Order: sequence, then structure tokens, then C-alpha cells
Amino acid sequence: FSPATLTYDTLRFEYEDFPETKEPVWILGRTYSAVTEKEAILLDVTSRLWFTYRRNFPAIGGTGPTSDTGWGCMLRCGQMIFAQALVCRHLGRDWRWVKGEMQTDEYFSVLNAFSDKKDSYYSIHQIAQMGVGEGKSIGQWYGPNTVAQVLKKLAAFDTWSALAVHIAMDNTVVMEEIRRLCKASVSWAGAAAFPGAGPDLVYNGYPDGAEVTDRSLWKPLVLLIPLRLGLTDINEAYIETLKHCFMMPQSLGVIGGKPNSAHYFIGYVGEELVYLDPHTTQPAVDASDSGCIPDESFHCQHPPCRMSIAELDPSIAVGFFCNTEEDFNDWCQQVRKLSLLRGALPMFELVEHQPSHFSSPDVLNLTPDSSDADRLERFFDSEDEDFEILSL
Repeated sequence: FSPATLTYDTLRFEYEDFPETKEPVWILGRTYSAVTEKEAILLDVTSRLWFTYRRNFPAIGGTGPTSDTGWGCMLRCGQMIFAQALVCRHLGRDWRWVKGEMQTDEYFSVLNAFSDKKDSYYSIHQIAQMGVGEGKSIGQWYGPNTVAQVLKKLAAFDTWSALAVHIAMDNTVVMEEIRRLCKASVSWAGAAAFPGAGPDLVYNGYPDGAEVTDRSLWKPLVLLIPLRLGLTDINEAYIETLKHCFMMPQSLGVIGGKPNSAHYFIGYVGEELVYLDPHTTQPAVDASDSGCIPDESFHCQHPPCRMSIAELDPSIAVGFFCNTEEDFNDWCQQVRKLSLLRGALPMFELVEHQPSHFSSPDVLNLTPDSSDADRLERFFDSEDEDFEILSL
């Protein structure tokens, strides 16, 4: 079989079982024993939303592609890391999906937000078309930075989730910027905030339609940090720091992969990363009139994929979710502790105020530079990822 045409059913028999190792297994801020908690590990992994290539969905833009096979892997990984943020926001990190069990309306609302149709907030259609504004033609590969920028723009329309999305550029997280973003006054939308939303929904503790201006409120934060951890291969000095990111309870995982092949990394065991792979083409799925979606194909029910950390392409984006200001303060404390790790380099800098050499927050430089042929071929669209190279 070609990897692009493998079906879900053929794939479920092709993955080796999870290793019985004494090394702890970390999955998005949770630790497990591979010897005594294998079922719990698989249940946690299966509960993550798994987005893969699809075929026979409505044409993007009305006349464009009806499948993203071969070009949509990073877009699907962007969907997965953002879906994890929505799961944490609406269902909680401890929520689990069990095959055949009834799910809540909130679950189907999250899943509907990623449906392969033009009016879903984070659909392949919306991501591909929003990417045109970032210089990406429909059907062109994205890099971690570009998909992060596009998802940030799309989140502005998702009044149901009401997320504050911050993308930390120049390998620097500015706490002042994040607090200003998350504490901005919020005006809640009406019943049209989300397709199928009922009149009695409560948003973040406030009734639907309420005007909220209390600046002490905190909008849930999705923090995405695009990084380049080396030139052509990952610098080994960052590996321990990267592992610790998966240990934080705020972890949303990492999007990246190997050259021309994107993965969504959700944890690690020993020297291997654990990931969900979008490179499976499944038929598009339509929602029923009630808004429910046949959802089995959105949950990876075979043992998760693994790869050596050393094989990771250095171009990645790390994600975190802070539901409250206390979550963010705790995350800052944990990042500061990372700087004390012996033999490890911090992947990014945490500062209170914006450094004077910054131009302005969230300035984007996504202009392709086709003169750099080596980088053009290396990984996705890394030619338009304006990162500072981190080195020893």
C-alpha cells in the first residue's frame, strides 16, 4: 500500500504495540506506567481528536480540491493541536472518549468546529482559504508557523470558545503581552455564536448575551511558540527541554515532523516521541440533522506511532493551554525551572516586558524567500518562517 491510500481499517493492524518499559510515559501532562497502565495510556491517546486526510468533501472555495491527500498533513496537525485546546476548554483534560458511549452536546460542538465544510470554524476549507491571505495557495504545504498564524485568525470568529490566542515570535514569550491579551474586556455574542447553540448556554460562567467588561476576567489562553531548534537536525541540547514541555499539565503537544511529513506529537517515552499521524485517507463524514457526527474515525484506536526524538525536524511549534490566570502563572514558574536543567538549553525565553529590539507584538513576516533553495526543500514552508536560529 502507498501511505497516502492506506485506509483506517488496514492501518489498525500495522502498528506495533506499546513497549513494556520501566521508563515513564508522558502524554500531554499526564504520566503513566507502560507496564501497569497500558490500557489507560491507550484510552488517553484514543480520546484525542485525530484528524487525517479526507476525500470527497465539498470542494474548497466551491471549485477547489475535494481531498487534501498529499498536501494537508500540517493543516490536519494544526487542527489536532487546536482541537486539544477546545477539548480542554469545553470538556476538560480528564475527559475520555469510549467507543459506543453517548457523548455530550459540547463534544459534538467541538467536533463540528473541525468538520470538512466551509462554515465550520477550523475546517480544512477555512484553514486553506485563510492561508491564501498569508501567501499560501490552496493545496500548498504549510509550516508550523503558518498554520499557527492562520488558526489564530480563525479563532477570532469562534465566540463560543472565546479563546485568547498568542503566537510568541522570536523565541520569546512576553508575559505582559499575554496578560494584556487575556484580560481584555469581552463582549459575548448571542445565540448565533455557534451553530446549534441553545438559548440557555452559559459562556465562561456568564449567561448568553451578557456584556462582560470586568478586566479581572481571564480569557482561556492558547499559546503557540514556533521554534527552529537547529539548522538541518535538532540540536541535542534541546531534547531534555522538549521532553519537559510534554510533562507540563498545560501541554497541548507539538506540531512538526520529518521533512515533508507532519505529525502531531502528544508525548514521549524514553528517547521516542509519541504521535498521531494524519497520513491516512478516510472518506469525508457528514453530520446528521441533529448535529451528531459518526465519530469513530476521529479517534485513533490502534497503538500510537513512535519515532526517535533525534529524527525530529528542527522546525516545530509547541502549544500550551492556560484556562485560568493561575494556570498561566504556574506555567511561567515551570518554564523558569527549565533554565536550571543541567546540560539542557531553553528552547525559548520568558520575559516580563517586551524587549526594546522588538518591532511590535505579533508582527508577521511570512513573505516567501525562494532564493534559499536548501531551506525550501527541507521542511514544509520553512522558507517563510522567520525564526532566529538557536544554537549553543
